[in-house]
Amino acid sequence: MSSNDLSPVKSSERYIILDALRGFALLGICMANFPEFSLYTFLKPEAAAAMPTATIDRVTRFLLYFLIDGKFYTLFSLLFGMGFSIIIANAARKGKNGFRVFYRRMLILLLIGFGHLMFIWSGDILMLYALLGMLLPLFRNASDKRLLAWAFALLLLPVAIDCACEVAQVSLSAPVVRLQAFYCAKYGITDDNFAYWLHDARDYGEVFQFLIQGALVRVQEFIDGNRYFKVMGLFLIGFYLGRNCVFANLESRERWLTSVFRKGMLFGLPLSLLYAWSSMQHHPFGLTAHSALYLVSVYPLGFAYAAGLCLLYLKRKQWFAWRCLAAPGRMALTNYIGQSVIGMFLFYGIGLGWGSRVGLAQTEVIVLAVYLFQAAFSRLWLSGLQFGPLEWIWRMLTYGKTFSLLKAKN
Repeated sequence: MSSNDLSPVKSSERYIILDALRGFALLGICMANFPEFSLYTFLKPEAAAAMPTATIDRVTRFLLYFLIDGKFYTLFSLLFGMGFSIIIANAARKGKNGFRVFYRRMLILLLIGFGHLMFIWSGDILMLYALLGMLLPLFRNASDKRLLAWAFALLLLPVAIDCACEVAQVSLSAPVVRLQAFYCAKYGITDDNFAYWLHDARDYGEVFQFLIQGALVRVQEFIDGNRYFKVMGLFLIGFYLGRNCVFANLESRERWLTSVFRKGMLFGLPLSLLYAWSSMQHHPFGLTAHSALYLVSVYPLGFAYAAGLCLLYLKRKQWFAWRCLAAPGRMALTNYIGQSVIGMFLFYGIGLGWGSRVGLAQTEVIVLAVYLFQAAFSRLWLSGLQFGPLEWIWRMLTYGKTFSLLKAKN
C-alpha cells in the first residue's frame, strides 16, 4: 500500500512525557551550544581571564562539564530512537509499511541538517542523526537482548578506538585538520582573529566563509569524539525503550525507573565531577582515561535525568510545568533551528554583535531568556495550530500530502 496513506501521529496520540523530555533536552542543548555562539569557547585563555566575570565564568564552565556536557544530547538521542519505534508501531497498527515513510523522513531531515550546517551554524547534529537513523531499520527484528548488546558495544567502542589511537600516536581526523588549515589560510582565518571573525563580520558572506571551515571542524569533532558510535548506541537503547512501550506504561515501570534514577545518580554524579575536573585540566590522565570517564559518567547521569523526570511526572501529573516543557518539545525541530538563528542575531556582527564581549555566566543567563521566549512562543503557536512551522513542512514532504496547519474546530 502507498506510503501516502499513512499519517503522522495525531495530537491525541502523543505522550506528554515524551514532549516534556524533548523540551527539557532542548534547554540543555541550548546551554551546551551557546558558549560557541557567544564566541566564548573560541577566546584564548588570557582573553577569557581578562574578563570581569572570569571567576564566575570558570565556575560556570566547571558546572557545564559536570551537569550538562553530553547529558542532554544523550537524552535527545534516546528520544530519537523512541520516535522511530513509534513511527513503525503506528504503521504496523494500520497494517501498512512505514519504512518508506521513515526513509523519506530521514532524507528530508538530512537536507535540513545540511542547510543548517552550511548556512547557519557549524555545530549541527541533524545530519548525523539522519544518516545514522537510516541504519535503524536494520535492527527492527533484533531481539531485545541482541539490541542492547549492540547498543552497549557501540558505546564501549570509542574507548577502545581512543586507546588504539593513543598507543599508536595517530589521529584519524588528520586529513580533515589539514584541509581545514588550508581553507583558513586561504581566507585569512588565523588563531589571532578566530574568536573575533564572526563578531567583526560585516556581511553574511564573511559569516559563510567561517561556516565552511566550521563544517570541517564539525567533521573533525565527530571523528575525534567517535560521535557516530555513541549516537547509534543511544538510538538503539531508545528504540528498545520505545519498542517495549516504557513511555506508555510509566506506572508499571516505577520501580525500574527508581532503580535507574538512583544508580544513575550514585555513579553519574561523583564520576561526572571527576570528568569535569579532567576536562578543565585538559585530560591529565590521557585520552583513553578521559574517554572512559565520559562513558561511566555522562550516560548514567543522562539516564538518571530521564528517569527522574518520569518519576516526577508520575507524582505531579497536573503540574503546569509539563505543558510548558511539552510545548517547545512538540516543536523541537523549529526550536533547535530557531536557537541557531537567535544565536546568530545576538552574537554575530551581522546582528547585535555581542559575541566575544560577554562571559560564560552571562551567556547562560541569555540562554534562559531565549528558552523562556521559545517556550512562550511555542505555547502561543500551538494554542491555535497543530504543528510547529518546520514540523508542518517536514510532515507534508514526508507523507507527500497537505495537512491543515490550523486545529480542527470542535
